[in-house]
Formats: sequence, structure tokens, C-alpha cells
Amino acid sequence: MHYYRYSNAEVSCWYKYLLFSYNIVFWLAGVAFLAAGLWAWSEKGVLSDLTKVTGLHGLDPVVLVLVVGIVMFTLGFAGCVGALRENICLLKFFCGTIVFIFLLELAVAVMAFLFQDWVRDRVKEFFENNIKSYRDDIDLQNIIDSLQRINHCCGAQGPEDWDFNIYFDCKSESKSREKCGVPFSCCIPDPAQKVVNTQCGYDIRKKSKNQWDDQIFVKGCIHALEAWLPRNIYIVAGVFIAISLLQIFGIFLARTLISDIEAVKASNAF
Repeated sequence: MHYYRYSNAEVSCWYKYLLFSYNIVFWLAGVAFLAAGLWAWSEKGVLSDLTKVTGLHGLDPVVLVLVVGIVMFTLGFAGCVGALRENICLLKFFCGTIVFIFLLELAVAVMAFLFQDWVRDRVKEFFENNIKSYRDDIDLQNIIDSLQRINHCCGAQGPEDWDFNIYFDCKSESKSREKCGVPFSCCIPDPAQKVVNTQCGYDIRKKSKNQWDDQIFVKGCIHALEAWLPRNIYIVAGVFIAISLLQIFGIFLARTLISDIEAVKASNAF
């Protein structure tokens, strides 16, 4: 008795090399992220003293870059090799990881919508922890300054949050010149000034609060971000949908290629 069910089974070259091209972009992006992260760490001396990583109580942006780089490098490598070598294990690993990331993103989006107060408290706590470490890491400092300057905000809830930082705390025994002030990124920019005045926030919180409005932003960054989101909801939704479609496309290519490989193996078994 003969079986002809899989007699014409073959691996599609289109899907094979399309999946390879899809993943080579992931792999190259992962290499770029890893290179950038390791370079940044070498500049900060972390590679020669790894204890500096644990010494920072806030977020080290380089760690985030390295994590993204490792994930993209691993997925890209598994997808490329799995597609070229027609390795089902690597393809299933790639497909399963993409599905997990997609479901995780979906779960985070739903949780953020359903538990807005809890998310707001976590963001506030996260921001305050990073304010404490503002002067400990140059990358973190640049991110906070950019966030405050772009969104015209200061601190998590307001300028008083800078009391969390020992250099800006009004009540501390520190002899810092920045005591009872705010970073320059909290200052309202003067269009006539071409050079940034990094001392514009000195002693500002020693003045009465009704004088702050003329010199610094008084709105907290959490409120600024909450106001920004409704204005840009279509952009945020568009980015989320584009990323989701790319992930679904990768899952489709991987599953199709896996099915082709399994069909060929089944046909060869008869």
C-alpha cells in the first residue's frame, strides 16, 4: 500500500528567506544595541568595576539598552539559523518567544488601562527613585533633563520632589550649591539666551511659591505625561499596532516554515 499524501511536500524558499531577512534585521539591531551599551559602560568605567551597576539605586539606561540588545540578538540569531538550517527547535524557540512578548505587551496595556491608579503610583515611585540617583549616573541625568525640558515639567508631582535628592534637598545638611534649587531643565527657557544657563535653578525654592511660575515649570512630569497621552493617543495606538503586526508577521512566517519542514519530514518517512 502506498501513501501519496505528502508526495509534493517541500519547504517554501519564499518563506524561508523572507524569515531569514526578517531576522537578520533583528540580529543586526541587537548587535548595534549591545555595542552601544558596552561602549557606554566602558566610558563610565563599569566594565572595570561591575559593582557600579548595583551602586545605582535608580535606572541605568544602559542596562535597558543591553537587555533589549540581548533579546534582539538572541531572537535574530535563532530565527536566522533556524530558517537557513530548517531547524524546528530554533524556529519554535523564536516563535514561542515572540508570542510570549506579544502577550506580555497586551497584558501590560490592559493592566495599565484597568488599574490606572496603581500604575500612576508605580510611575511616581519609579520617578522618585531616579530623582534620588540624578547625580549618580550621567545617562540617567540626561534622560530626566530631556523629559523635563520636552514636557515642560519638574519632578514627579512638582518641584518639591527634588527634596528626594541629597544635593537639592532644602532640609539636608549638605553644603551643595544646588541646595533648595532644581536642575536647569526645570527652568523656563529664555528665547533671548543662546547659551543654556545651568545655574538658573539655584535657590529658586527658597523663594515663595507664587514666584516660581516666572522662572521654573511647576507642573509635575506625571501630570504632564497624563496630559500628553490623550493628545497623542492615535500616534501611540499606531506604534503599538505597527509593532504588533510585525510580531504577528514573524509568528506567521515561523509557523508556516515549521509546517513545511514537518510536512517534508513526514513525506520522507513514508
